[in-house]
Amino acid sequence: MTRNRPSKHDPQSLSFDTQAVHLGNSIDAGSQAIRTPLVMANSYALPSDGTANGWSGFDGMIYARDANTNGQCLEAKLRGMEGAEDAVVFATGVAALHALFFSYLKSGDHIVVSEVTYEAVWKLFTQLLPERYNITATFVDITDLDAVRAAITPTTRLIHTETIANPTTLVADVAGLAAVAHEHGIYLSVDSTFTPPPIYRPIADGADFVIHSLTKYINGHGDAMGGVVLGKKELLDTIRYDALLDAGAAISPFNAWMINRGAVTLPLRLQRHVTSAQQVAEYLEAHPAVAYVAYPGLESHSGHELAKRQFGDRGFGGVLSFALEGDIPLQRRVVENLEVITHAVSLGHDESLIVFVGPEGRGGWEQYPEGFRTYGHFRLSVGLEDPADLIADLDAAIAAAVAG
Repeated sequence: MTRNRPSKHDPQSLSFDTQAVHLGNSIDAGSQAIRTPLVMANSYALPSDGTANGWSGFDGMIYARDANTNGQCLEAKLRGMEGAEDAVVFATGVAALHALFFSYLKSGDHIVVSEVTYEAVWKLFTQLLPERYNITATFVDITDLDAVRAAITPTTRLIHTETIANPTTLVADVAGLAAVAHEHGIYLSVDSTFTPPPIYRPIADGADFVIHSLTKYINGHGDAMGGVVLGKKELLDTIRYDALLDAGAAISPFNAWMINRGAVTLPLRLQRHVTSAQQVAEYLEAHPAVAYVAYPGLESHSGHELAKRQFGDRGFGGVLSFALEGDIPLQRRVVENLEVITHAVSLGHDESLIVFVGPEGRGGWEQYPEGFRTYGHFRLSVGLEDPADLIADLDAAIAAAVAG
């Protein structure tokens, strides 16, 4: 069987690996450089015939807050890789989340949110948006579709979840949530930062909006920040014109250029992240000093079967949580004795990152599984190092902590 000829001008004709290399890049008309250059300009030349419609907009590039060369190149790459009609990039992942909520929620509206969610989202919907704008939220066990359905009210406009919850690693049934949302005439937004493409594309399962912190896996090198909202163009136009144009959390050309460059190796990096995370999770689960391990790739995980159906053979992400049997000083001694794994926040970097949070260290901790509430948790983002080195480092650090 002869395959149709792939073309850089038809993103969906390309395999994901080829998309990662070619999308968002073109030969520069001025210099003939085969890569789109970094364009550090605030302003772009206006047409001399007076056809510019106002001082800002998106029909052409006028001002870098509205649109810039490198930001548009990054949007082209991301919408192709995600299989979305459109993408809007922002300065950070939180800016992208806020832009979505700012654009689609108004005073008096209600949202259903996963009871385990990113700290900034928790604060937005427990403090900032209710207190300042009378936007209310109900936090539910997002894995319980009946509970989600029961939480919907006449003023509900949106259901928001993460594909894999940070940090408990609970897995959301995106297709099921999309069905619930759409039967009630509301939207579903999915933060897919833990599962970038090609691990998962929530739009294919009915999500209306997909959000990524580009700072994490898609950039992949811990040296640039950004965020994106993806979805249908008619929905994204509202976000582009309202939240980007008039709220101003635009990505810098330099960060857009860096993330576009970093995303080229995303397919190769993800293969290493997910295979190494599986090995590390299996090692920890077998360790006698470990109280629990939360990683969807383990058969013991409550969402393992759903994760297998949803993510297929593409892996279960690169982040896991665990804790030792013991008190907080014992947990902290593990961090003190690590020699390879870096003690720092964030995830999806080339280096492995670990952080320990005590039992009451995050918003909504009361909803966390029992092990998290009893011992706290380490969140470990498994990097690109040899997994044997990571396991040896953990083994020595745990031994030293227990002996200490």
